[in-house]
Amino acid sequence: MFVILVYDFNEKRVAKALKIARKYLHWVQNSVFEGEITTANYEKLKMELRQMMDPDEDSVIFYTFRTQKYSKREEMGLKKGGDEFIL
Repeated sequence: MFVILVYDFNEKRVAKALKIARKYLHWVQNSVFEGEITTANYEKLKMELRQMMDPDEDSVIFYTFRTQKYSKREEMGLKKGGDEFIL
């Protein structure tokens, strides 16, 4: 499946969230990741983020797609993510 992950964590936990997300997805912008992921790894990613987050201060949004076939990505301005992943 293809996943877009967007998160907003307190300063105290944002570095940990970044480290976890980078294990599974490609960094696109500050607090935004995307990429292909297996169902098992998607569940691991959610579990790891859930364990370290404070639900009263932090938030995570996952957008999941069965395929990238009908998706389009358009960039404007400063490119922040790595070049290793392009839709």
